[in-house]
Amino acid sequence: MSDTAANPDAVFTRRYDLDWLRIVAFGLLILYHVGMFFVPWDWHVKSAQANPGPQYAMMLLNPWRLALLFFISGVAIRFLSDKLGAGRFALDRTWRLLPVIVFGMLVVVMPQTWAELRQAGEIGEGLWAFWPRYITSGEIGGVIVPTWNHLWYVVYLFVYCLILSPFIPLLRRVSDGPVAQSMRILDGRGWGLVLLLIVPSLPFWAYRIWLEPHFPATHNLVWDWANHAHRLTILLIGYGVAKQDVFWRAVDRILPFALIYSALYAAALWWGIGRPAGDWEGQAWLSWIFRLARITYAWAIILALLGLARRYLSGDGPVRRYLTEAIFPFYILHQTITVLTGYWIAPMGLNVWVEFAVLVFATGAGCWLGFEIVRRIPVLRPVMGLKWQAAPRALPRRRQTA
Repeated sequence: MSDTAANPDAVFTRRYDLDWLRIVAFGLLILYHVGMFFVPWDWHVKSAQANPGPQYAMMLLNPWRLALLFFISGVAIRFLSDKLGAGRFALDRTWRLLPVIVFGMLVVVMPQTWAELRQAGEIGEGLWAFWPRYITSGEIGGVIVPTWNHLWYVVYLFVYCLILSPFIPLLRRVSDGPVAQSMRILDGRGWGLVLLLIVPSLPFWAYRIWLEPHFPATHNLVWDWANHAHRLTILLIGYGVAKQDVFWRAVDRILPFALIYSALYAAALWWGIGRPAGDWEGQAWLSWIFRLARITYAWAIILALLGLARRYLSGDGPVRRYLTEAIFPFYILHQTITVLTGYWIAPMGLNVWVEFAVLVFATGAGCWLGFEIVRRIPVLRPVMGLKWQAAPRALPRRRQTA
């Protein structure tokens, strides 16, 4: 592709609603990982009192928590690539994301692997003695090292940006041409909203039926094909609708219906969890209805959150500016703090609610303290997802006197 120039017709306006929604999405992701310490599902470290109690809330979050982030990333890619052009966009993403990945794998994630292997009884050495072995061994106790753990989102996003960058001019023309033309149907009061809910769900239904049984999610970059299909598709949907006014108008209109569908799914999930296992025997068709309804629920809740953010979270202020800068370093740091804290408190025999309070406080306070430290140290800023130089603060305007 020879067209690597920026789009001269691009109009750039800050989407504060998406800033807030990104903050909310990362915040919920952090809480989700705190919850992973307490549910029986496999994770890096576990509470001695892990139980099914939190599973319902976790199952409501799980279908859309990362899909929302990839959707927002797709919107951001559209705006940024229009501003920079394809070549500069690829360089910018490399400059911003690659240091995070390398430093994250070698330094940030290392304590998670140490705590996981220590709790499993696979190693006995201390943290500092483990570090060189983590970097050089290739595999320890069945864990491939170095690894990226929760930073797989950054790795996948980086790879998708590099893959898409040569096709940015083509993607732009398709989005502004055929996609924009086809979206005119969304202005229809009835069928337009039905199509908005159903049509984007269709490829994900196909992935669930034909890909996932053969490629369960592993976060192995070269063998995670169902996961790639899901993540890249929702990212491209975000890219395609980013500048489609008709889509955002439809989001405003579909809000109550998306909320109703989400509430109905939540009620059905509660009913399904509460049914004895024997009740499902011979009813595979019903479990498949739940699986496909779960996919549509994920899209419906994304639409609902987009509509709510447009309605209630469109304002700017110092809190938004602070959190917009802080939330990515929070994401990079949070799981290491959660895993280490969980590893240390697991043998103490604390009440489960005390464990939860300690874990939430330690994760939140540790992320805030870490951000406040790294933002002031220039060499640490790029490896924590911050710009290499802090943006200059705007000076207060002087009041003019007559």
